[in-house]
Amino acid sequence: MSERLFVLLQHVLPKLALTRLAGHFARRPADPLVRWMIRNFIARYQVNMAEAANPDIDSYASFNEFFTRALKPGARPLADADLVCPVDGAISQFGAIEQDQIFQAKGHRYSTRALVGGDAKLAEQFQDGSFATIYLSPRDYHRIHMPCDGRLLQMIYVPGELYSVNPATARGVPGLFARNERVVCVFESARGPFVLTLVGATIVGSMATVWHGVVNPPRGKQVQVWNYAEQQIVLKRGEEMGRFLLGSTVVLLFPKPAVSFNPAWAPAAGVRLGEAMANYVR
Repeated sequence: MSERLFVLLQHVLPKLALTRLAGHFARRPADPLVRWMIRNFIARYQVNMAEAANPDIDSYASFNEFFTRALKPGARPLADADLVCPVDGAISQFGAIEQDQIFQAKGHRYSTRALVGGDAKLAEQFQDGSFATIYLSPRDYHRIHMPCDGRLLQMIYVPGELYSVNPATARGVPGLFARNERVVCVFESARGPFVLTLVGATIVGSMATVWHGVVNPPRGKQVQVWNYAEQQIVLKRGEEMGRFLLGSTVVLLFPKPAVSFNPAWAPAAGVRLGEAMANYVR
């Protein structure tokens, strides 16, 4: 299928219905069909079960439990860097935020204000800062971890579309990451605020955080905000903060001065949780 046709099909497909169907199946208690699907998924996407905390395929109670499997202790050591990569995946884009504009793909940008659900005051804190967008493919580990120590300030659920978030769609759908459903998590660090955004996609059954649990479904039609500034929820660098039940993308925002990204990073390059992502400009 051509890339253009793939993108055009997404405009007409019943994405919400497909997502609900996938979510229902992913939650279904394991039976011979589910176990067959798990084995087929592992073979198709070459999932490395040797690094899973539980490598016994038949012991998983559902597809969701398999998909959000934990890693063995020590499987992802943390690099000596101010900011470590929060996920396994592939780099979509990264670099400087130009005023309030984030680069998505050739010919496409979107605003920080749109990404965070319209909160102008929050978006202003990242004017001329830095961003990183990382895509999680089906084969990847799907828990999200902290790039640095952070105190949770706010979580924002932003309703939206459910387009695929693979590279072809990023090239073909304007403002993709600010159009799709997402969960925006705002933290305070020793160097100021930062945002870690979980972006939904077609067949992403739900997104969850460690402090709240499953955020969606239900899928609302209005932006919803939870404030945590008074609760002293502190997560350490490398600690799990959330997960995707089926895969998607994370977008990180950092304030100015812009951070210095790992010189080995490049768009489309594979990355792993815990590797050096960036250092603060001193």
